[in-house]
Amino acid sequence: MKITVLSSSTTHPLFRYLEGWVQRANAQHNVDLVQSKNDLTNGDILFLVSCSEIIDEKDRIGYTNSLVLHASDLPLGRGWSPHVWQIIDGASEITVSLLEAENKVDTGRIWHKIKVAIPPTALWDEINHILFTTELALMDFAIEHSGTIVPQPQGPETTPTYYPKRSPNDSRIDPEKSIKEQFDLMRICDPDRFPAFFELKGAQYAIKLEKIDEK
Repeated sequence: MKITVLSSSTTHPLFRYLEGWVQRANAQHNVDLVQSKNDLTNGDILFLVSCSEIIDEKDRIGYTNSLVLHASDLPLGRGWSPHVWQIIDGASEITVSLLEAENKVDTGRIWHKIKVAIPPTALWDEINHILFTTELALMDFAIEHSGTIVPQPQGPETTPTYYPKRSPNDSRIDPEKSIKEQFDLMRICDPDRFPAFFELKGAQYAIKLEKIDEK
């Protein structure tokens, strides 16, 4: 099977997971990992994973199936960084969806969903590991079922919801509020890409959470 994985940024924490998956998958398939739609060719499956480009129909035409990984229970949570917004809102579990790519983002038919628990003490890297390994499992599912799957439309009885794109300012901590009140926001902030921070007495300070060995 000929497969292309498009993931835009080599600095995204997911990328090293994809590199490992591609290395394993190449034992049985012909798999390319690319960072730009300009590198797309043709094949059986195109996976769009943490892809920041708009991939329209003319970009997908060379592939039998073009699939997206999205960390929400679609049609709820369309848009950007869905797992982050959900955890900030207090979610204790996340649904990861495998769906067909369409010109209108996050509207395609569903191939499969996996629901995973998010421990209340998990920090951003632990949460990433849970979600990224789930996404890889969905990619394995897609390969195994690509010839037999019957995709299902997103529930027409459910009104879609949408999340905005995150900015660095969305990691702002209020120094007047307690740590407990803001813990979910603090624990989801990637200290390298979107560090939690607060302003006090005219200066800005970054916050990095690390677990201490209980022993």
